[in-house]
Amino acid sequence: MTPDCPLPPRQPGPAARRLTLVDEVVAECGRTEERRRLLPAGVVMYFVLAMCLFSGQGYEEVGRLLTPGLERERRWSKTWRVPTSGAIGRARLRLGAQPVKVLFARVCRPVAVPATMGAWFRGLRLVSVDGTTFDLPDTETNAAFFGRPGTGRGQGRSAYPQARAVALVGCGTHAVFAADVAPLAVHETVLARRLFPSLTRGMLLLADRGFLGFDLWLAAAATGADLLWRVRSNAVLPVVTALPDGSYLSEIIAARDKNRRADPAPVRVIEYTLGPRGKGTVYRLVTTLLDPATAPAKELAALYQNSPNPTDETLKHRYCI
Repeated sequence: MTPDCPLPPRQPGPAARRLTLVDEVVAECGRTEERRRLLPAGVVMYFVLAMCLFSGQGYEEVGRLLTPGLERERRWSKTWRVPTSGAIGRARLRLGAQPVKVLFARVCRPVAVPATMGAWFRGLRLVSVDGTTFDLPDTETNAAFFGRPGTGRGQGRSAYPQARAVALVGCGTHAVFAADVAPLAVHETVLARRLFPSLTRGMLLLADRGFLGFDLWLAAAATGADLLWRVRSNAVLPVVTALPDGSYLSEIIAARDKNRRADPAPVRVIEYTLGPRGKGTVYRLVTTLLDPATAPAKELAALYQNSPNPTDETLKHRYCI
């Protein structure tokens, strides 16, 4: 059987509004189809979203699980049969990535509310930036575009192509609200910079030591967000002013200006050690929060330790589609 033309969604209802938004995005991206198909572009969009919800299932099982919900929302007036995996794959190729990107940009925002545990620090919304890599299907197209990592065994290259992804994630919720994916050769700091327009004043951005660089720091700070980033233990951070809570004011400069020390950026440094005396790990954090009265060093250290960046598995689950 073939489906009838999609019926208009019920009025008004949150589900109906979501259906309308997907239809709008499909039309905006030029994916609306004249031909009546078993898998019109709008349905494929829901299928892609359902793949994330049912990431452990195959194509046909995801389609079977999705069908009752679409029928309840009156997408068809007749019974709809689940397409084959091959038909679903071809439909995804027709849809392309652009509608999914547009939908993501429309709806993904930080979701923490004032009562969300682990999402705030003294009125600042906690967000973090993190990156990961993940394996892709072993096809010539993927290998040519994304590349393969090197390896010290066998033929000197990985069995699978890999993509690099970087995301901005809300602490306390692990909700991704900005993301970018690129070939493996693109450094994660390049991807991170592309996400900074999603930062706003009133946020506190956490980052691991792989992200700190003078230009990237300035770009992030220019958004109005405050920053709390870990730095490598060998970073040169001279003591400009010692502060009563054990932290100190310092400055960072561009590597190209290390001799002239031109145009330094002021930072505050918090140093602490975790582990047995003499054998513990030394942590060094730099922040734009320069006043120890409003952001005590002990609180910032505890905040960084208790608000880790998303794990690789967390990010990979969100990129499973």
